[in-house]
Amino acid sequence: MNDVIFKAVMVVTGALILYSIGVITEQRRKKISKRVLVFLSGGIIFDISSTALMIAGSTNEPFTFHGVLGYSALLLMLIDAVLVWRFYLRYRESSLPRNLHLYTRFAYAWWVIAYIVGALMSTVLA
Repeated sequence: MNDVIFKAVMVVTGALILYSIGVITEQRRKKISKRVLVFLSGGIIFDISSTALMIAGSTNEPFTFHGVLGYSALLLMLIDAVLVWRFYLRYRESSLPRNLHLYTRFAYAWWVIAYIVGALMSTVLA
C-alpha cells in the first residue's frame, strides 16, 4: 500500500469516527445540537479529503464499483449535512422532523456500507 493510500485510509477512518459520533448523538437525542454539527461537519471535511487522497493515490480509474459507491455515499452525507445545517439555522436546537431523522440514518448506513466494502476490497485484493 503506497503512502498516499495509507493516509487516505487513516483519514477515512477519522471520517467514520466523526460521522458516527455525530449521527449516533443525533439519533439518540432526535435533535440537532452544536456537538452534532461539529462532528458531522468534521466528517464531511475528512471524507472529502480522503476521497481526494484515494483518487490521487490510486492506480485504478476513478469510476470503479467502490468509487461510485463511495462518491454516492459522500454525496448522501453532504446532502444530509446541508439539510441538518439548514434546519439548525432556522430552528436551532429543536427536534428533527421524522423525514430528516430517517434520511440521516439512511445516509449514514449507506456511508458505512461503502466504508466496509472498501475495507473488504482492499483486504481481498491485497
